[in-house]
Amino acid sequence: MKILVAEDDQISRKLLSTTLKQFGHEVLAFDNGADAWDAFNASPVRVIVSDWLMPNLDGLDFCRKVRKRSATEYTYFILLTANVQGKDTYMEAMNAGIDDFLAKPLDRDQIWMRLRVAERILKYATVIQNLESMLPICSYCKKVRDDNNYWQQVETYLSNRTGTSFSHSVCPTCYTNKVKPELDKMKKG
Repeated sequence: MKILVAEDDQISRKLLSTTLKQFGHEVLAFDNGADAWDAFNASPVRVIVSDWLMPNLDGLDFCRKVRKRSATEYTYFILLTANVQGKDTYMEAMNAGIDDFLAKPLDRDQIWMRLRVAERILKYATVIQNLESMLPICSYCKKVRDDNNYWQQVETYLSNRTGTSFSHSVCPTCYTNKVKPELDKMKKG
């Protein structure tokens, strides 16, 4: 798995990068949040491990930017911290979109465990995304079932979800197989 690391302390960054590589991961490491954001924005990754306090863009603002970016896949965000002070600080981080925390000094086993959780959650996020991309449609009347278990016409469903307007027409196959025979029947009388 490709993991983006944002850590301004050179020793911590090197230790974390080396540990992640030993676990078999590809690592992109940056010494500040702004460069890490630029790299992520150019080529998103599924896991970010970022220090909380960094120059240019701190860990919380970095996470907020990641969360605001529209993405097809979820990014798991782990925040490194040396001194979290009370539950309000944790709440602020959670409200910014942080998924998990790693305390400094870094512990190899803790890193491994947090990554196992990240992999598990990302796997389930992909399963959920795939399930949500399925559209239940009736084989007979072609109505679509929405999230509230209500059946509605495809046009209504799409219009409500996407704001799409429809203009109705007849395709050549339906014209030949349905409309033309009806017109011929009407002409004959």
